[in-house]
Amino acid sequence: MTLLIIAYLGGALTILSPCILPILPFVFARAGKPFLRSTLPMLTGMAATFAAVATLAAVGGSWAINANEYGRLAALALLAVFGISLISPRAASLITRPVVEFGSRLANASGKAGTVPTVASSLILGIATGLLWAPCAGPILGLVLTGAALHGANLETSLLLAAYAAGAATSLAFALLIGGKVFAGMKRSLGFSERIRQILGAAVLAGVTIIALGLDTGLLSRLSYASTASFEQTVLDRLRTNAGAASQVAINSNVIPVSTAAPFRSNLPVEGPAPSLNGAVEWLNSPPLATGQLRGKIVLIDFWTYSCINCIRTTPFVRAWYEKYKDQGLVVVGVHAPEFAFEKKIDNVKQAVSDFKIGYPVAIDNNYKIWRAFDNSYWPAHYLIDAKGQIRYHHFGEGNYRQTEQAIQDLLREAGSETKAGSPVAPNAKGAEASPDLKHIRSGETYLGYQRATGFASTEALRADASQLYSLSSPGLNEWGLSGTWTIRAEQAVLDRPDGSIAYHFSARDLHLVLGPGHSGKPVRFKVTIDGKAPGADHGADVDSDGNGTVTSTKLYQLVRQAGDVEARNFEIRFLDPGVEAYAFTFG
Repeated sequence: MTLLIIAYLGGALTILSPCILPILPFVFARAGKPFLRSTLPMLTGMAATFAAVATLAAVGGSWAINANEYGRLAALALLAVFGISLISPRAASLITRPVVEFGSRLANASGKAGTVPTVASSLILGIATGLLWAPCAGPILGLVLTGAALHGANLETSLLLAAYAAGAATSLAFALLIGGKVFAGMKRSLGFSERIRQILGAAVLAGVTIIALGLDTGLLSRLSYASTASFEQTVLDRLRTNAGAASQVAINSNVIPVSTAAPFRSNLPVEGPAPSLNGAVEWLNSPPLATGQLRGKIVLIDFWTYSCINCIRTTPFVRAWYEKYKDQGLVVVGVHAPEFAFEKKIDNVKQAVSDFKIGYPVAIDNNYKIWRAFDNSYWPAHYLIDAKGQIRYHHFGEGNYRQTEQAIQDLLREAGSETKAGSPVAPNAKGAEASPDLKHIRSGETYLGYQRATGFASTEALRADASQLYSLSSPGLNEWGLSGTWTIRAEQAVLDRPDGSIAYHFSARDLHLVLGPGHSGKPVRFKVTIDGKAPGADHGADVDSDGNGTVTSTKLYQLVRQAGDVEARNFEIRFLDPGVEAYAFTFG
């Protein structure tokens, strides 16, 4: 229920987003019509169509995106005829009489004999609007779509998307109620209803033009970032604290208070029996483990994925706890649940386990069976299981390391270990593993694949699954863009020809980018610049001071670490070779 409320509120907030502007003319063209026979069917058709199309897009892959393009073209044509009909039915009839008559019925159907046509025509308008509506993917919609991609087609996915669309429809209904009264007053006092009708028709055609040119997912989405992202994040922070939210990379959050009052009986609450560890496609550093054989041990379950920056920064602490307490009865099990497709490749995970110097058992949970058994929703996520096989503590995201270690000590003592409180671990983390500079982060995780892309600032509109030449001028804060010939896929942007670049205007101490060499596996050389110059002392762990580096495997690369005062900078990475795949920016 909390998830549905979050999704509904996220949809309602879209009224504040510039991305809603192109469809407002379609909605306000129904101002003054009966609510039950005109407004309600139109908004219902819009909400239902968006939920259906978004579900298919989230779980159906590129074929669903391509199929939707045909529906968008038909909707654009229908609404263009509708707009022409509002401006001048006589002029419209010269174009195509049968189609325009249908458009005129959409605009004018009323009266006793027109009850059914009014409902049907309004519903058709709503379906067309739902096909064209492309809301900006802020934190809440991104959370819903990520969960859809992870869990596949299911009732929860459809309900969440329907709740999001219903929230948008509700806010539009209120706007239409207010707008309808304004239009009615103008008609009574000024007496030029025909002129208002023509203005609405022009606005409808303007909306069609904006959508046809791709400005609704380009310029308007960039303007929208600052206007709604902070509101949506506030909603998430307040409502999801104890909810099983859709899957996402977790950030710092509060944990269950830990009591140290009882030396042999911890006050940590019993949260339920530990689920099964069955379902992993392979185990690393250990034969398969079962929950039953771990009875008598204290078990730390660490859900992670190897390119997640939050997981990378947590790993030094998990390693340190394993080394410190393994001889006192602690068993650490890393459950690797992939976010991106490349993280399902077992060889990639093996390389990451080696790179991160992980010596504890790792279950490769490519089918998310352990993830679902724990009803987990976050990367990283930690669950502590006591000697009786009960979950006694959990924490999502980075931070609260002292409290987590205290919980480990409590449960070890409860199990009979002579563990002493002692000082907490303080790993000497370097590179991307170092803790973030939270005071100065003003940029957030940004995906480059069209499924979750936000802040795209290239001159050309983003095209899905099609090679296109992109160009870039000057991105604003938290905007990114491409130059060169790229194909943007659901999860990543792929460079088709050499000498292509990605630029990002960011504000944070560290900048990371998840990169891979592509299907060929050939190394890809690159050069990084900051404000148009070599990074010098501000270079990251994966580049030198001149900005040179090479993509050799698919992983997270640290490209910038500002050595001095943190300020907004213009970052650019130019690839000298083709084939590179770019997935996501993260910051620290």
